[in-house]
Amino acid sequence: MGKWDGWLGRKEVRQDQLDEALAQRWLATFDLSVPSDGVMPHGIHFCLCTPDAPTQTLGEDGHPARSDTSASFMPPVPLPRRMWASSAITFLAPLTIGSRIERVSRIASIAEKEGSSGKLAFVEVDHVTTCDEVEAVREKQILVYRGAAPSDAPLVPPSPGIANFEAGEWDAVETILPDPRLLFRFSALTFNTHRIHYDAPYAQEIERYRGLVVHGPLMASLLLQLLARTYGEERLADFSFRAVSPAIAGEPLHLALRRRESGIELSALATDGRECVKARASLA
Repeated sequence: MGKWDGWLGRKEVRQDQLDEALAQRWLATFDLSVPSDGVMPHGIHFCLCTPDAPTQTLGEDGHPARSDTSASFMPPVPLPRRMWASSAITFLAPLTIGSRIERVSRIASIAEKEGSSGKLAFVEVDHVTTCDEVEAVREKQILVYRGAAPSDAPLVPPSPGIANFEAGEWDAVETILPDPRLLFRFSALTFNTHRIHYDAPYAQEIERYRGLVVHGPLMASLLLQLLARTYGEERLADFSFRAVSPAIAGEPLHLALRRRESGIELSALATDGRECVKARASLA
């Protein structure tokens, strides 16, 4: 028996309503128009069925505190830093304005490893989201927990180098500037209180980031929008992304895609070509 076997298969069920107000806020965040048919763009599911832990139960980092009780969905891994490492998503049906949403989440696996920076714990969570009782989105999410950063650890990522992003290597490229206002709005939409996204002193002094960190699912949402503008919203079948290196607020971010025989390759890159998020997609 493993240390965390009691958490394997643990289930959490959340309900939500994709109402017009939420849809308007999400669309305003990304400067998108209201869809005429009521079908929301891919990525809106990140902002549905969000955690609602009381403020007094939040940990120092802003995430809901974990405990060795039946009330804690996530296992009480004794590592303080948390990161959304990756997701593999299948889109099965549209999410429409006014629909009733339910998400069933289950702990699929928990693994402890030793990395170059110390101990790591990987928690895999399977999510199934339904829209008016129709299965709409399946997602396999991996969260990674890490030990505390030494107080004298170098700030990450390093400042952009002299190399330049090579736009000519990609079929489509868009450049944005993810500033603190965008991060704030996305944190509000996802009810995400992780302090690395809005508390610069905490991000720098405690977790040793060079600045505010751009959310992984925010960059994934931006890449999904690039896909939709290039190929059409309704054509996407599968999408997966993996965090590679932190993106820092206030610094240009290049969103890029190119067609390959195996599918569509996407990336969010810093000005010097450093890859922040790596993604793949396939069309229906």
